[in-house]
Amino acid sequence: MSAARTSAAIRYTTLRLAIFIGCLVAVAALVQFGVLPKGLGDSNFVWVVLLALVLSAPLSFVLLRKQRDAMSEQIVTKVDKAKARLDANRTQEDGAVQ
Repeated sequence: MSAARTSAAIRYTTLRLAIFIGCLVAVAALVQFGVLPKGLGDSNFVWVVLLALVLSAPLSFVLLRKQRDAMSEQIVTKVDKAKARLDANRTQEDGAVQ
C-alpha cells in the first residue's frame, strides 16, 4: 500500500480545513472593509464563521472530488477486507462446531 493511499482521509480533511480557513479569511476581510454586512450587534464572529462554512461547503464539494473519491475507495477496500475476515472467521467457527 503506498503512502498516498494510506493518507487519503488525512489529505482530504487537511484540504477541507484549508478551504474553510481561506473562506474565513476572505469573509473576515470583506466584512472588515464593509463589502459584507457586519451582522447584528455582537454576532460579527458568528456571522463570519457561518458565512465561511456556507461558502466552503460547495467549494470543497467541487474542488476536492478527486481526494474524496480516493478516500472513499480506501474506505471501501478496508471494509471489504474486514468483511472477508469476518466471513473467514465465521466459517472456521461453523466448521469447528459440526
